[in-house]
Amino acid sequence: MTDVTDNSINPNRTSLIPSWLSSKHLSSMLRGIEKEGLRMQSDGFLAQTPHPESLGSKLTHPYITTDYSESLLELITSPKPTVAETLNMLRELHVLVYQSLEEGELMWPLSMPCMLSSDDNDIPLAEYGSSNVGRLKTLYRSGLGIRYGRRMQTIAGLHYNLSFGDDLFTAWRDSLPEPEQAESLTEFKNIKYLGLIRNFKRMSSLVLYLTGASPSVCPCFLTGREHDLELMNKTTYYKPKATSLRMSKLGYTNSVQDQLDIRYNNLPEYVAGLRKAINTPFSGFSELGLDDEQGNPIQINDHILQIENEYYSPIRPKQIAESEETPRHALEARGIAYVEFRAVDLDPYSDIGIRVSTACFLEVLALYCLLADSPDLLPEEDDLLAENVERVVNNGREPGLTIKTPEGEVALSEWMRKHLEAMLPLATLLDTEYGGNHYRVAVTLMLGKAVYPDATLSAQVLADTEKLGSTWSLGHALALQHRESIMRSSLSPNTQARYEVLAEKSWIQQQDLEKNDTQDFYDYIQQYR
Repeated sequence: MTDVTDNSINPNRTSLIPSWLSSKHLSSMLRGIEKEGLRMQSDGFLAQTPHPESLGSKLTHPYITTDYSESLLELITSPKPTVAETLNMLRELHVLVYQSLEEGELMWPLSMPCMLSSDDNDIPLAEYGSSNVGRLKTLYRSGLGIRYGRRMQTIAGLHYNLSFGDDLFTAWRDSLPEPEQAESLTEFKNIKYLGLIRNFKRMSSLVLYLTGASPSVCPCFLTGREHDLELMNKTTYYKPKATSLRMSKLGYTNSVQDQLDIRYNNLPEYVAGLRKAINTPFSGFSELGLDDEQGNPIQINDHILQIENEYYSPIRPKQIAESEETPRHALEARGIAYVEFRAVDLDPYSDIGIRVSTACFLEVLALYCLLADSPDLLPEEDDLLAENVERVVNNGREPGLTIKTPEGEVALSEWMRKHLEAMLPLATLLDTEYGGNHYRVAVTLMLGKAVYPDATLSAQVLADTEKLGSTWSLGHALALQHRESIMRSSLSPNTQARYEVLAEKSWIQQQDLEKNDTQDFYDYIQQYR
């Protein structure tokens, strides 16, 4: 498709658009968003109240649930045919949340957490009722807490889910010489989606520089942890040129998993890597114990991963799992349905955590990664990419910063500029299909940030933190603005009624699960041990 030198995407070709691809092949793209966000008390500390009952059951509601903590909301849109419809649904979910919050509670707008007490146990685990599947979800969170500390689990982010239509993959396959058409459409899609994933990993430094918005933290997050952050003042630690501390070794990472060597070169290899991690005990986790002194389970098992979701990766291949089906079994059974981009910080200046321009940029990037040649990603290159990520999350706005490529060190800004310019024709193609110029504007905005570090979100966050005096002051001021903005958006009576029915239905579904459970929970979890 394009010239590739030493396993890296080559941005020097004039256009990545192949002859078989037309804008109509992009019409059946679907996108969805999963957005996390902490509930915060009026005094700035993490909310201790339970998840609002009027929002429905966290276990069975399709759109509103919790992530790690009872206080960490997760809002999930259904797959939508346009960016505008996706962001509109995300806004509706925010309206529902704000209608339900206790007096004075706010949604914290930053990825790094609001004020936390010095006691980890003041971070309440999410509770999902008395069914075995609900109790397993809480037990998984208990395991995360004893393995990595509860503080790490209060970090919030945004996942962008994206799929391309079968018509695109069919046209692509039909354009190839016959010997290359041998795979089924499902196998062909698996190959192309995994190529996208490998290239996204190669491009993750670009994503972290452009969307990173967590260069500073409240001191309470660092309680009991070694770090090399600088003190801005008594109430904020930071790194002057950082982009995304959330994605640094200080944030949502796991050194145990660094040794896993889970690869994305073909689907059986990826699934086998996950399976091995899920079935391999780790002595450090065995020492923590499986049960407490009373015999109550405190982690699902002592394996490297309790379940698939514990694997931290900036991007994942996904298939919609059926009831009680594991993610890896869904992938094995039906192949890759979509990809989940996980390396995106919350945009603290957006009342829903993401702007149109960021969403459009991620879609152009996905198309770029899909169409570019994507050689196998092997451990040596993976190590190089991991080092680049560390440089960019900690010092991404440093003038003259370089990153490693197989050809040697290159200036980050020049590397980003070349890739973004190579994306412009794809942005034009997307605009042709969807109308307007949102995609081209998005890439042009990102080009500006690549050239002018002060235009990045992370630079803006630091400047405003210094102006207002602390990370907390900035987060609180933005949270108040966002509440006002969200509450000005009202839902139509029909939409309001539809969500109310969904909430009621979710409670009935949870009760049915609880009534029909006959197996003892301890016996139930043995299948995971």
